[in-house]
Amino acid sequence: MTQPILRISGLRKQFSGVEVLKGIDLEVRVGETVAILGSSGSGKSTLLRCVNCLEVPSGGSIWLGDELMGYRQESGRAVRRLTESQIAVQRRKVGMVFQNFNLFPHWTVLQNIADGPRSILKLSKAEAIERSMTLLTRVGLADRAHAYPRQLSGGQQQRVAIARALALEPAVLLFDEPTSALDPENVGEVTDVMAALAASGATMLVVTHELGFARAAADRVVFMDGGVILEQGTPTEVFDHSQQARTREFMRKTLV
Repeated sequence: MTQPILRISGLRKQFSGVEVLKGIDLEVRVGETVAILGSSGSGKSTLLRCVNCLEVPSGGSIWLGDELMGYRQESGRAVRRLTESQIAVQRRKVGMVFQNFNLFPHWTVLQNIADGPRSILKLSKAEAIERSMTLLTRVGLADRAHAYPRQLSGGQQQRVAIARALALEPAVLLFDEPTSALDPENVGEVTDVMAALAASGATMLVVTHELGFARAAADRVVFMDGGVILEQGTPTEVFDHSQQARTREFMRKTLV
């Protein structure tokens, strides 16, 4: 069994006095794909945003490898929040794919992907282009390298966003409902790429409503409700033999 690369302990988050994460404990191992399911408002996206330091937790800790995310540690405890520039350095190790692609509309597909390796990793232009083309081939879009985002379908844009996230070679990939903004006919091309990444050994934490993907591609399924992890296990355990009535209710209503 591989060691955990991501360790979340006692994670809490409040917004205006309302607690939306209520002590989340979760570990993700190297090469593991974990799918997070749950109704809207259950805290799934907030959990990912805390992992990527886009939200400041109200309590608890997040470790990526041996690094405490967002804080400097002394004498075994977090003592202060890191600066934004220090957090940006940490964030390089976490790739995130959002619901809405967030591509630069005035840049080509190739430019969107190559910018990170050039500006952050300081690769040469030739190295950045080579890496970007390799990733575009991986997501099936090498022939669209010089197109602009407006010339692509939603599914193609999301595949570019996945390639962009991979370009920095992150330790963990986060997906925040990556198919929710797509037309139904474009969903499969994105989940196919994600399934291939999972099969290749990428470490992934995926918030999704695509239950077929979760069942087929995830190593572990986590069900969240009301800001807590209510149940987790293998896809078979959670989908077919869930122990919690709320999980069974969710599956009954969504598996139609």
